[in-house]
Amino acid sequence: MTPEMIVLITQKLNEKWSPEQITGWLRKESERSVSHECIYLYIWEDKKAGGELYLHLRRHGKKYHKRSHCKTNRGQIKNRVSIEERPQIVDEKGRIGDWEIDTVIGKGHRGALVTIVERVTQFTVSTQVAGKTAQAVTAATIELLRPYRSALHTITADNGKEFAYHEQITEALNVPVYFAHPYHSWERGLNENTNGLLRQYWPKSTDFKAVTAAQVIPVLEQLNNRPRKTLGFETPAKLMQDHLAAKAA
Repeated sequence: MTPEMIVLITQKLNEKWSPEQITGWLRKESERSVSHECIYLYIWEDKKAGGELYLHLRRHGKKYHKRSHCKTNRGQIKNRVSIEERPQIVDEKGRIGDWEIDTVIGKGHRGALVTIVERVTQFTVSTQVAGKTAQAVTAATIELLRPYRSALHTITADNGKEFAYHEQITEALNVPVYFAHPYHSWERGLNENTNGLLRQYWPKSTDFKAVTAAQVIPVLEQLNNRPRKTLGFETPAKLMQDHLAAKAA
């Protein structure tokens, strides 16, 4: 933990990188190395001294508590196709082009984010919508995924009524939409995890009506350019860029 290393680690923590991401990136990109345990110790020492580096950690270092599966009065979505009918290759992550979709809700249900993440590359697209209506979410989904039509095979959603116009998405993008089982959030686990990463920037107290689409762009750039341990410390942005370039060749 030389002064030079501390400056670099602090910079990456400020960009919301996790200690494991920093460690993996250092090993991959240079001969420098520091364990993630050492980085955590540095963070806690900084906190004791009144620093705020810990605030850049996901959940601010707090333990994760599972949510209870409370029943809701959600209605049945017309012509929904169950995840059970989704091709097996999606579960196997044997190709790029299978996406998971969800919404992130603001305080008092004021505005929302539409978030869509690709299962293999973990590449994320997102935008702000004024309300969690089916009309707004459908329009945002089509606009977000239109540039990635060459990397588009399936979309998997939950059973929220905001996805009631799924047939319009299928018609516009020529992609089938499948629905997870109710209260089975792990069937869209990557999307749930990605939403947690976005909460580092926009906590539950956020009024998303005050967040502009332009403000979402730099956050996504940071998120997609973070090296991921599950990707061998490659970045989602590079993997998606390489895939699109290969498709265009």
